Amino acid sequence: MTTMTGSSSGTGHDGAVSDKDIADFRTTFSADPSARIAQNAVTSTDINDVALNRSIVTDTDFSFSTLLDDWEVTNQKQSGRCWLFAALNLMRVGAMKTMNLKNFEFSQNYMFFWDKFERANYFFEQIIDTADRDIDDRTVAFMLDGPIDDGGQWNMFMNLVRRHGVVPQSVMPETHSSSSSGRMNAHLKHKLREGARTLRGMVAEGRSSDEVAACKQTLLATIWRILCVHLGTPPTSFDWQWNDKDREFHRDGRMTPLEFTAKYVELPLDDFVCLVHDPRETSPFGRTFTVERLGNVVSGERVIYLNIEMDLMKSITRSVLESGEPVWFGCDVGPHMQRKMGLWDSDMFRYDDLYGEDFTLEKSSRLEYHQSLMTHAMLFTGVDVVDGSTRRWRVENSWGGERSGRKGFYTMNDSWFDQYMFEIAARKSALPAELQSAFDEEPIALPAWDPMGSLAH
Repeated sequence: MTTMTGSSSGTGHDGAVSDKDIADFRTTFSADPSARIAQNAVTSTDINDVALNRSIVTDTDFSFSTLLDDWEVTNQKQSGRCWLFAALNLMRVGAMKTMNLKNFEFSQNYMFFWDKFERANYFFEQIIDTADRDIDDRTVAFMLDGPIDDGGQWNMFMNLVRRHGVVPQSVMPETHSSSSSGRMNAHLKHKLREGARTLRGMVAEGRSSDEVAACKQTLLATIWRILCVHLGTPPTSFDWQWNDKDREFHRDGRMTPLEFTAKYVELPLDDFVCLVHDPRETSPFGRTFTVERLGNVVSGERVIYLNIEMDLMKSITRSVLESGEPVWFGCDVGPHMQRKMGLWDSDMFRYDDLYGEDFTLEKSSRLEYHQSLMTHAMLFTGVDVVDGSTRRWRVENSWGGERSGRKGFYTMNDSWFDQYMFEIAARKSALPAELQSAFDEEPIALPAWDPMGSLAH
């Protein structure tokens, strides 16, 4: 029989937990009345209900000195399309004003289709480019692990708009698979990995680039068919007419998606840039970054971030909101969120009181040690400023309005912004001149698995 032992820790034992250790842990816990009370509470009740910091709830008001939204929230349902929803929600504000509509949505399904298709092509091109590497190469393994996820980044959204435009939701409505993408994604991943094996094999055999490209086209035809089965076929043109909120009738006639975009998307999207707050020592402020192998449209622009100080990120966000425009952002949505109340605060839950231990990882260490990363994109639609200081932010989420927040809207206390906010999209002109020029420099390349690329995965 083989005996398994731990590796030596340099402390005179083999690293295994001894029976005495376990007995000591048991005795210490049993002798601690606060531990026993915590155990009684948490074994029968959700820990967040037990750890809730009630003073945060009672001290937080849900009104704002600047409030932009007067529309209904959207619902991404069981999909990871938050980045698309947030970006389309930003664009729909101007479209509603132009068309004099109380509520309007662009087709999230249309953008979802094109992102899946373009990203499949992008994946195959990356596989061909790295075909000379071993299958266990970390970059190759990372790409194969998540060949076509639902997430994405602002620059990737811009690539889709430039290439394919946008359409009203009624033109390409939601389907079962757009609202619940798991099974479709599983089949797409299977075919993409299968295609990766084929393409890598062709390169290894020394087949010509034309032969490899022809094979890729055949693979893409399969992806197209799967997407059409699940999501419907994207329109090349459509008839657009509507009754506005004053019951006036309007007709544009036949339009292509790009024509519709040119007429009803008023934001100067080409002026927008991505600004992030990455406090790691390896990420200098005032420099631009990109993430290797991150993208969706082969001919599109790269994902590029400018790293800025937190105070500047807050200042720009507040200024844009007070000018009457919402702000797209990315964050680590889960920590210290009270979903039913629609409230975030960095001290929302007192886990330290329950466990008798502090949680000491600061923001930079949480990134380095895989405790925090960008997980969700939403829209700022308001801010509350008192005597020149910001104390809370209004957020439009895309989780529907039935059981999420206050009819789908959330309140973010300013302390949470400091700890869990990572990214906004804003006009380049909002930056000081010296930071605008940073985009003229070649960005620092972060590895494909860096947490700054996590929103796309």
